[in-house]
Amino acid sequence: MVYKVRFIFETLHRCCILAMFLAVVCGIALIQCIVNGNPDEIVDLPGLPSKPNFHQYSGYLNATNGRLLHYWFVESERDPSNDPLLLWLNGGPGCSSLDGLLTEHGPFRVAEQGKSLSFNPYSWNKLTNVVYLEAPAGVGFSYSLDKNYKTNDDQVSLDNYVALQSFFKKFPQFTKNEFYITGESYGGIYVPTLSVRVLQGSAPINFKGFAVGNGLSSSLLNDNSIIFFIYHHGLFGIGLWTELTKYCCSGGVSQSTCNFHNSTDERCRNAVTKAMSIIMSSGLNPYNLYDICQTTDTSKGQFTRFDADIKSIFKYYGFSKSMLLRKAKSKHGLDPPCISGADTTAYLNRPDVRTALHIPDNVQNWTVCSEDVATQYVTLYKTMENQYNILLPKVRGLVYNGDVDMMCNFLGDEWFVDSLGRKVISNYTYWKIDNQVGGFVKQFDSLDFLTIRGAGHMVPTNKPQEALKMITSFLFKKPY
Repeated sequence: MVYKVRFIFETLHRCCILAMFLAVVCGIALIQCIVNGNPDEIVDLPGLPSKPNFHQYSGYLNATNGRLLHYWFVESERDPSNDPLLLWLNGGPGCSSLDGLLTEHGPFRVAEQGKSLSFNPYSWNKLTNVVYLEAPAGVGFSYSLDKNYKTNDDQVSLDNYVALQSFFKKFPQFTKNEFYITGESYGGIYVPTLSVRVLQGSAPINFKGFAVGNGLSSSLLNDNSIIFFIYHHGLFGIGLWTELTKYCCSGGVSQSTCNFHNSTDERCRNAVTKAMSIIMSSGLNPYNLYDICQTTDTSKGQFTRFDADIKSIFKYYGFSKSMLLRKAKSKHGLDPPCISGADTTAYLNRPDVRTALHIPDNVQNWTVCSEDVATQYVTLYKTMENQYNILLPKVRGLVYNGDVDMMCNFLGDEWFVDSLGRKVISNYTYWKIDNQVGGFVKQFDSLDFLTIRGAGHMVPTNKPQEALKMITSFLFKKPY
């Protein structure tokens, strides 16, 4: 009897010890879950030479009507709890913001045909948190449950606004951080339209401002400025210029007297088409006049960034890449886009990378730009004037341009900014970096216009150090 009691006691004692041990283990696991419990965290990104000194996340944000938008969030290397939070949107429409992450201002660069990554010393997350959002649905790894990818400016801004609210539900600790909406190219439409929704919406977002790089802010001003830009950069001769000014201008040659944008005069339209055809078929890089034109077999037959962008330029002419090449006189033209996305595409479509980014198996392969989205996209706005007039009394803005981009050139954006009639605080002057001229800047109340010398359409790709100084100065209200 004594033996049985002792046996029962020893058994209970061992069970108690085991229970205590399990409680400790579970407690530790619970603490780890609380601290590192976000299932979207990227714990092992393939190709990195070493572990990054910041947290990063990849997953999906709910938008409207079964649309799921993929995001990649990189925390600041400096002070993520207090540094600003940026949203980044690439343009197109239909192009992926992961291109911005991996080729412009993100913390990584792709190398060796997608086999490895290197660290970017001029990444914007050196001093700010950045969310790269693939929008609209159908772009990159984003998708819609019904596979319907026809959309428009208003639907995209609504989906992005709903996705933002989804982001802050996942990361409530960032609702107090100063928040900025940034983007480039057709981001000139995405950024202001979303900014207005955030400003006027009820979501608790600490919205402070926006920045647009080489943006399409006004179709009229952008189209008109392209012809002025390319002539005064010596890309065609006096003969065609005379033809253009004779049939497209009235009462002089100026921004206000010339209409290259939507003239009904067939002679003007033919002259504009000649000018655009010469540029696009000559082998010049439309995104950076003085950079080489990269042409690779991997891009032939694929839908490219240029295919998406050209649909937003001279919309009244219905230009397409094939049309411009077909009409060109040159028999030796090179095929745009002049920018290869082969390395990025190869990397993001690696099975181990998709797994690390938490991309479901049934989601489409990644491409720089989506043909489904771009070809069905409906543009609703010709100018962002109203949006800027709503925003600027309340928040700060930055419009910046690489000065050798032909697609969304500095001249058109300068005309647009000047047309807003804001009070001038500082006249047009140069700014410097390392005792060299980095570009030029003009400051208005609540709005800065800035150029980056020698940069093209993707400013941080061509001039990463200058781009980092620019965004730092804007965010922290320092001199440029």
